[in-house]
Amino acid sequence: MMLTKTSNGYDNARLGFQRRDPHRPDAIFAVTSAAEVEEAVRYATEHDLHLAVQASGHGPGRGLDGGVLIATRGFHQVTVDAEQRTAWIEAGATWREVLDATAPYGLAPLSGSFPGLGAIPYTLGGGLGLMARRFGYAADHVRRIELVTLDGVRRTADPDLFWALRGGGGNFGVVTGIEIELFDVPTLYGGSLYFDVAEHPQVLQIWRQWTQTVPDHVTSGLSLVPLPDIQPVPEPIRGKYIAQISLAITSEGEDLIKPLRAIGEPAMDTVGELPYAESGKIFNEPDRPDSFSSRNVLLSDLDPAALQTLPKLAGPEAPMRCVIAIRHLGGALAHEPAVPNAIGHRDAAYSLTVITPPEGDELQREILAPWQPATIGRLFNFNDAGIDLREVYEPETFTRLTALRRQYDPARRLQANHQL
Repeated sequence: MMLTKTSNGYDNARLGFQRRDPHRPDAIFAVTSAAEVEEAVRYATEHDLHLAVQASGHGPGRGLDGGVLIATRGFHQVTVDAEQRTAWIEAGATWREVLDATAPYGLAPLSGSFPGLGAIPYTLGGGLGLMARRFGYAADHVRRIELVTLDGVRRTADPDLFWALRGGGGNFGVVTGIEIELFDVPTLYGGSLYFDVAEHPQVLQIWRQWTQTVPDHVTSGLSLVPLPDIQPVPEPIRGKYIAQISLAITSEGEDLIKPLRAIGEPAMDTVGELPYAESGKIFNEPDRPDSFSSRNVLLSDLDPAALQTLPKLAGPEAPMRCVIAIRHLGGALAHEPAVPNAIGHRDAAYSLTVITPPEGDELQREILAPWQPATIGRLFNFNDAGIDLREVYEPETFTRLTALRRQYDPARRLQANHQL
């Protein structure tokens, strides 16, 4: 179905989760099949129009002015092969839909912390998920990709495209489906410990020290979040500056987290065994569309002195609301998969993301300045549009990716979230 600016449903189709710079296309193809994707790509080519793709709309890309938007929300079936431990995911499926399809078989995908996220864009960007240290990036466990390239041809990705798409994002065509591996992980030991930073200022340093001792089946993150003194924020953490330690452990984990419990009494504790299908409760991220800016860096270490600057620069005294999200990397993330892909900087030990309102660029730079000596690159995901992608990849990878982009989209018709 094609929508124009005068059509009912135009705004609903063009708006995603990120509202900072929404798409403003002349035409929207609300697709439900790969054949309809082909039709939309041919239309854009025949009319010499730029083209963008949107699933859930979480990717903080640049809004499309004019041109054609392919909205994939209605193209979202998930098919599970329990015997082969794989799932086929269509273009618009969210992780929530993948979790619902795989849970009856006791199988788990390498999903992210937020179930409402589009599964395919997340995976094409690498995919740093809840079991990342045990199994690696989501892109490491993709078996097959189908797409429509800018010539309007539907194809299965050949070895070059298969390498590039897994980590290179949506720069080479419109992906219509992917086949992913599933894992025999029906439950996790996980949840979050919420500490009031004013009462427990040592929490950041203790988490840092703890991450350097844990085995690979422990994936965790620490978020610094200023919470307003309003409902529906739970009363124990309402109005406080919170350090949220989020845990996803693929075995019994109570003994492993004893050093964290020794920090003191948390303001709130949600840690325990839970079905993998409910893993979105671990980080418990907001699910309401918002307008925000995000900047990420990859770090060789968490410098203790730089860590001490975060509560002051990003905490209640900051000029605007700011959320810090740190993820512990390493483990399987550091290893090349059996079939190599484009993901870079696998030697990074931590990821640090700063999230502010859209006008927060200066504050983001100030917060990240103390981390420059330890910065070795950036993730593809978790960054606003316009970053220099040479910081995301090793030089030879960047050269190969840009050559493939020229080959498959010589007119640069496709506007990806991050443009090569």
